[in-house]
Amino acid sequence: MFTHTKAFSGFAVDDIERAKDFYHRTLGLRVTEEHGLLTLHITGGTEILVYPKADHTPATFTILNFPVDDIDRAVDELAGRGVRFERYEAFAQDEKGVFREEGPAIAWFTDPAGNVLSVLQER
Repeated sequence: MFTHTKAFSGFAVDDIERAKDFYHRTLGLRVTEEHGLLTLHITGGTEILVYPKADHTPATFTILNFPVDDIDRAVDELAGRGVRFERYEAFAQDEKGVFREEGPAIAWFTDPAGNVLSVLQER
């Protein structure tokens, strides 16, 4: 039924203006707004819908992963832009908040609505 349909992902935030500022100014994504909804334009033509939800509860899982070539440079740059990296007891993270033990090196952070995002570098 959906073999020729373009699908897209979406997630909720509690404040569209704060989300717009964060995704555009802090993360550097192209963001458009129409009818009170945001669209994040990701490299490769991917579009992600961001919608307001008054009773928003932040996702407790990673909703967006951003692959990077150099995780240390990405973490430093984001930290310089005011991003605070999350720490999780279950993971041995270094002083920057990067988990490097298995799989890709990964560091988690949140958007202003508390949704979990990450930067990750394949080995």
